[in-house]
Amino acid sequence: MDATQIAATSQTPMSRQAAEYVERKGIGHPDTVCDSVMESIAVALSGAYLETAGRVLHFNVDKGLLVAGQTEPKFGGGKVLAPMRLFVGDRATDTFEGKKLPVGDIVEAAAEHWLQTHLRHVKPDVHLDIQNELRPGSAELVGIFDRDKITANDTSVGVGFAPLSETEHLVLSAEHFLNSKSFKHDFPETGEDVKVMGARYGRKLHLTVAIAFIDQFIWEEETYLHRKAAVKESLLSYLRSKLHDLDAVEVVVNALDDPSRGQDGLYLTVLGTSAESGDGGQVGRGNRVNGLISLSRPMTLEAAAGKNPVSHVGKIYNLLAHQTADRIYHSSDAIEEVYVWLCSRIGQPLDNPWSTSIQLALSAGATLGDVQHEVNDIVNQELSGISQFTKRLTQGELSVC
Repeated sequence: MDATQIAATSQTPMSRQAAEYVERKGIGHPDTVCDSVMESIAVALSGAYLETAGRVLHFNVDKGLLVAGQTEPKFGGGKVLAPMRLFVGDRATDTFEGKKLPVGDIVEAAAEHWLQTHLRHVKPDVHLDIQNELRPGSAELVGIFDRDKITANDTSVGVGFAPLSETEHLVLSAEHFLNSKSFKHDFPETGEDVKVMGARYGRKLHLTVAIAFIDQFIWEEETYLHRKAAVKESLLSYLRSKLHDLDAVEVVVNALDDPSRGQDGLYLTVLGTSAESGDGGQVGRGNRVNGLISLSRPMTLEAAAGKNPVSHVGKIYNLLAHQTADRIYHSSDAIEEVYVWLCSRIGQPLDNPWSTSIQLALSAGATLGDVQHEVNDIVNQELSGISQFTKRLTQGELSVC
């Protein structure tokens, strides 16, 4: 194909469109747990391969399923009846030069460490069963890693955009605030399972927030309702301080609550996540690589979490597309919004995509000629630095959810 395609668009930037829909699944949501655990396994495997072989070997652990357990929440503290179960699937090299590699131990240790670090009330050795279903890869795909220059192991498209709209910033900030250390200090009864859905109509943002409450801190219905109201007011105060172009924000917390049903009508949990009983999780069903599900934007269906960081374009190109878009946006005041598409062809060098397309929304009076040369330079710089970029992915420096 031809070189990078750069085009101007007449599309109205997202922040000025009439409506916008954005979702964020928090760190304790089952889908985010699944993504995060599988990515932590990928980082651990990469480190083990580097230590053993001096390079990252073939693996992809992007097929994960978290099966909900069973709990019995009640005011003052309930109990866990059955543990959650995590299925870890797809492919991983388990031998090198005749030496068996402890893939199973690496998987278990990485998963347990992530859970211990991020979910305060989950004890992995008690509350989670791990079923490792990783198998060695196909000879053709494994062979990619024996080449002098690793090539793309899939034909896929990565897409990124910049800047985030105010709605996107607020949705992301809302979940980060609700799961911050300071908030948990003030509201220890709230769990890590947080989901924020934002719907903006014109200049007003409406947020529906689901947040798990931990039963051991809730002694009666009145306590729950009082603390839920306090959570709402705290979040509203925080978000109002961050409003810029929007006029107002409205928040509804735990919309499914029905106090007439007693404790069964409230969002009570034992461990702080719906994965304990109410909802399972799966890799790829949650946030995209920028931490959001921006339903009004172009969006990939690739599951980046757990993919190989040095060969799988489903991870590399999606993250690189966002990084490239951000650089392009900040390169000129003439650019109001930018979208970047990177399309790979299996077997082609990572620094030479099959197709690259850039779409720019320009400010009044600006022309494509004003920015085209610099945009093209940025794209070339990002692609030429892809080895350093994949190194950062290998070390887990970049979040994928």
